[in-house]
Amino acid sequence: MTTPAIHVDPARRISLVDPRIYSGFTEHMGRCIYGGIYDPDNKHGLSDPKTGFRKDVLAALKELNVPIFRYPGGNFVSSYRWQDGIGPKHLRPRRPELAWLTEESNQFGTDEFMEFCRAMDAEPYICLNMGTGTLEDALAWLEYCNSSANTHYANLRRTNGHAEPYNVKYWSLGNEVWGPWQVGQMESQDYAKKAYQWAKALRLLDPSIQIVSCGETGYADWDRVTLKKLAPVIDYHSIHIYTVSEGDHSVNAMGPAAAERAIEITKSLIDLAKIESDLEKEITICFDEWNVWDPVRAPGEKGAEEHYDLSDAIAVASWLNVFVRKADVVKIACIAQSVNVISPLITTASGIIRQTTFYPLKLFSNLMHGASLDIHVASPGYDGKTVPDFIKKLDKQDKGKHTKWIDVSGVICEGNDVIRLAIVNRHPSESFAVPISFGPACTLVEGAGVKVYEVWSENLQDSNYHLDGEDSKEKVKTIEKELSANEWSGVYLLKAHSFQVLEFKVNI
Repeated sequence: MTTPAIHVDPARRISLVDPRIYSGFTEHMGRCIYGGIYDPDNKHGLSDPKTGFRKDVLAALKELNVPIFRYPGGNFVSSYRWQDGIGPKHLRPRRPELAWLTEESNQFGTDEFMEFCRAMDAEPYICLNMGTGTLEDALAWLEYCNSSANTHYANLRRTNGHAEPYNVKYWSLGNEVWGPWQVGQMESQDYAKKAYQWAKALRLLDPSIQIVSCGETGYADWDRVTLKKLAPVIDYHSIHIYTVSEGDHSVNAMGPAAAERAIEITKSLIDLAKIESDLEKEITICFDEWNVWDPVRAPGEKGAEEHYDLSDAIAVASWLNVFVRKADVVKIACIAQSVNVISPLITTASGIIRQTTFYPLKLFSNLMHGASLDIHVASPGYDGKTVPDFIKKLDKQDKGKHTKWIDVSGVICEGNDVIRLAIVNRHPSESFAVPISFGPACTLVEGAGVKVYEVWSENLQDSNYHLDGEDSKEKVKTIEKELSANEWSGVYLLKAHSFQVLEFKVNI
């Protein structure tokens, strides 16, 4: 059995961690928008009377420092008429909604979303309808959002009370167009040809925008075909992956290894597409849907309200470690979703619940910034079932690189005087005493202690869902503590099924 150890060399820097990997996603699905972000009829005074936004939701989201919100879907977008969601609310049509088989009131639309992003000090990211929508619709939406010209949709925005352009930077060419559940599903070659023409036209209207192609899992042939065609006209390629537990913590905790593999494969596909098209420009990954989601446990057509436990928090921490380690190619990632729907936050009529997954997300988004470090980790490995099964098959070739019980990412912060390690012990029952060493030209500041932020609870099934939002009663939350210089021996005891961020003051 491998003896656990962590070695940190601040000279081994991967890339700067892009803060946009801590982005969010708001879809017209379940209670994400209505009853989540937007709740104008709340009977407990929790909503802003002017905007209808839930004040407690915005306050909780601000704790996560979300830099970008993706909107309006998701599957929802593939039959969405954006024109229905602007103008006087009493004139907005109510429509059948085909993704989740509900009805859409259109009381929340483009202008409300932009106001929400302003309130959150976040950038908007719009996904275009490539199902029932046309290129003309897409150009009109771009004109409405970004144009300062004396033209129809720019003037319509002004008529609706918004004189200045929104300057939306990020636009994606459809959502999961490869999926049979999608309105307007296409074959890869057909999508690539159509998306190429859309990208050309969108850039003619606004050359400043950044365009995201619709990827699949990152390791599907769809990704190869679409990247080969679209590389000259895009800035990012998207990946969507959700991991599941199937009632087994180890399967849950190891699931993010699929994302790590997908990122590595996608990077190779991007490189190949750039070689074939003789491109020098940068194309990176926008992982714009990710999370733990078991559709059996939380069906999408019923709102997908997952009630997360500690095992799910461990899995989310492992997901975020992947994005930090892959900082060279993953520049945007959007957790799906931001409120109520497979979310770290659940609203009730009278309050808000910070689910177990809220706490690793908050620690990463606030602490894990700077240059990502290539951390050497020795750890016993997991050799059980994985979902998908290719994780285990491929990992055998790499001697368990992605399925170690101890999972680590690290950053050295601006100023080169603080190193933070995000460490997950994914083992369901075994604790590990782990030596942590630094070198070769890195020493701990004399007399400085080690700050610890820990997310842990005794039982993997512990959840915060039953609560009414009172932090003092939460079973799973962040505990902060400090080990003095005298208490720090160079070895840290990782509790079973725990997540922690360790902060070291260093001299380099």
